[in-house]
Amino acid sequence: MRLKFTCLKGDHIGIYNVILLGLGFCFTFAGFNTMGGIQTLVFESAKNPESGGFVEGYNGNGFWSLAISYLAFTFGNILAPSIVATIGPRATLVVSSLSYVFYILQLLVLNDGLLYFASVVLGLGSALYWTAQGNFLALNSTESTIARNSGIFWAMFASSGIIGNVIVYTQFRGKEFIDTNTRNIVGGVLIGLGGAATLVMLALAPPGGEPDGTDNQQEEKKGPIKALKDSGKLLLTRDMLLLAFTFFYTGLQLNIWSAVYNTCLGFTSNFGDERKGLAVISGIFIGLGEVLAGGAFGIFGQFLSIKRKTPIIILGFVCCITAYILIFINIPKESPFGETDIIEHVSFIEPNKYVAIVASFFLGFSDACFNTQILSLLGDVYKKDSTSAFAIYKFFQVAATCIAFWYSPVIHLHWQLLIATIFCTLGSISFIVVEVFNNNKLDAVKKEGQGSENPAYTSN
Repeated sequence: MRLKFTCLKGDHIGIYNVILLGLGFCFTFAGFNTMGGIQTLVFESAKNPESGGFVEGYNGNGFWSLAISYLAFTFGNILAPSIVATIGPRATLVVSSLSYVFYILQLLVLNDGLLYFASVVLGLGSALYWTAQGNFLALNSTESTIARNSGIFWAMFASSGIIGNVIVYTQFRGKEFIDTNTRNIVGGVLIGLGGAATLVMLALAPPGGEPDGTDNQQEEKKGPIKALKDSGKLLLTRDMLLLAFTFFYTGLQLNIWSAVYNTCLGFTSNFGDERKGLAVISGIFIGLGEVLAGGAFGIFGQFLSIKRKTPIIILGFVCCITAYILIFINIPKESPFGETDIIEHVSFIEPNKYVAIVASFFLGFSDACFNTQILSLLGDVYKKDSTSAFAIYKFFQVAATCIAFWYSPVIHLHWQLLIATIFCTLGSISFIVVEVFNNNKLDAVKKEGQGSENPAYTSN
């Protein structure tokens, strides 16, 4: 079925697509984030004969599931440019959104083999989903609108974290187990959210709004082999090698705010009976920080007279370092390993829930600072090769998350924070250097009267 979009022209079609893209990702990850919030409880309940949700013979392991998913995600980014080049970003978004639905579907039919197979499908689908997202965002943006569009998308996407954590907090607070009926009801709701995301993706318009339903490709049409070769060539350019440090850091930061920090809060005995609920509230404040930064520096960036990306990256650096310092002094270093001992496992100050929540907000705010500016830079600088650029971005990000996922349960929290601080510093410097290089090149071209076309795409 082809939809007609003749009533939308120019920037209207771009903003229409960006809003739908953000809404689709919001629905997808509202369901997926909620799934992540209850997955451990679901699996443990399924193994307990007294839980009311017991499934005979089920031994699903969330740790292995995530490991398989991230591994598939990492390698999926190698193939993603070729697939997106073959079927186009719109079709890729529709098909890959179903991988999240399939993963949630296994809630209704708990089976070890299905869990791990769904994890592989999820990892591969995620690589396609995010690569197509970056490509489609770039195709619907110009140099003057890419920052705004990146902010709109990120704010809408990040709101999914708030929705997911609110669902978990209100529906599962105080529950020790999840019975079969509750699991099926929740699974049905989450599948509905995933299905709504797919329907939203079906309503995306071709960039430029051609009535014949063809994509207005501002990026050169490529075959799958050429797309793969071009990704390799792009990776070896000077700017992309520098940006790899930034991409890698966002993966380490993702691991901290999405898994490590909330786990540590839940294991810090000094917070008493509030610690499980505090972990969920922390997730809500991380989401609030994400949404606020996305709106401030994307949607309202033009009103704040923000012309360059460097000041936002510096602000993100300051916020994340502040968050790491607060976590360092407030949370026992043994907290990643399990329940802490109030007497033996101490932090530099008596653990304070308000300090913990402030750190959560800074984590989310700084994460959005980095990711919105990466989206904006790649969509602008690498507009003619955005599929490869975004695949490289997700490859390094997910590879870092995968590596961090393996070492997080076995090294002290303080060492994890130190690793993240080192890469935060390297990533911030690398990003600033790349932007300065490309801004100088663009200014030189404009002064020579050769037009305003962005030359950074050809950087070495």
